[in-house]
Amino acid sequence: MLWEAVDPADALLTRFGFDGLASAADWLSTALTAGWQIHMTSCERLVISDRKAISWIASSHGPLVVKWSSAQDRFGDLEATAGVVRSLHRRGIPVAAPLAGTDGRLRMAQVGPRGALSIEVLPELSGEWLDVGDAAAVRSAGACLAELHRALADLAVGRDPETELEDVRAQIHRWLAHDDRGRVPAASARLAESIATLPLLDQPRQLLHNDFRAANILTRGGHVVAVLDFDEIVRGHTLSDLAKASVFLGTRFTDWRPTPIAVRTEFRLGYESVQPLSPTDRRWLDALVLWHGLQAVPLVPDPAGWAAAVESC
Repeated sequence: MLWEAVDPADALLTRFGFDGLASAADWLSTALTAGWQIHMTSCERLVISDRKAISWIASSHGPLVVKWSSAQDRFGDLEATAGVVRSLHRRGIPVAAPLAGTDGRLRMAQVGPRGALSIEVLPELSGEWLDVGDAAAVRSAGACLAELHRALADLAVGRDPETELEDVRAQIHRWLAHDDRGRVPAASARLAESIATLPLLDQPRQLLHNDFRAANILTRGGHVVAVLDFDEIVRGHTLSDLAKASVFLGTRFTDWRPTPIAVRTEFRLGYESVQPLSPTDRRWLDALVLWHGLQAVPLVPDPAGWAAAVESC
């Protein structure tokens, strides 16, 4: 399991219908031959995350990563996301571009033991997970996010900036009124106070990664070499995506800890080396970092110190 504390064999059966790794590998081998004309020689590793499985395989096309999902309600979104990732690759963003099947599709549904499973085939990229203790890598990650935002904005064709403005202040007010769990009341009051004097965040909404953090960033020699996992892509404001990434930058799988202030600063400086922020943008960024930080504070015991991190924002 990638992050859940459940039995992987049970998850493999109940979520995908496979009674073991061997049956999953047999199905995968058949699916790859049928859809991509790829011969799988072995399945080296398989992990499960919610309704998604990720396998690392050896094949006639070299080492590959194959992702499949049982979330049939998301098949259309996942197929569209594969097209976005291919377009990002063509624009020079370091991503794993999906391999087209024999019919040209980048993602396709294959019959599984308990219904259709949506499959995507990717090249295996090498690198190390982002280490937030490496200042150069953190700055590179900030610059990479800014470049990614620029590329994603170019892909958001057909948007209407006049109708896609979102009053983030109203959204935060609603959250404070209805969803704030009250774990750090002084910080919640500070958030309400700070947004009261901010002007409308007048950025048009665009596509965002929405999960830009260490577990999805590979580096080598202090530079980002790959951004992974676009499955959570959404439309929203780039400042909110930057703020969320700032809060969760160091998180990996089951290791969730708040990002130190010094690391957040390096990350922002890297971002601004590509996309400078105005004084108003920086004020909004501070408010949005506080908001995302408050959302991360758990109701259960807080050994990682999320509440303390919010108090110091």
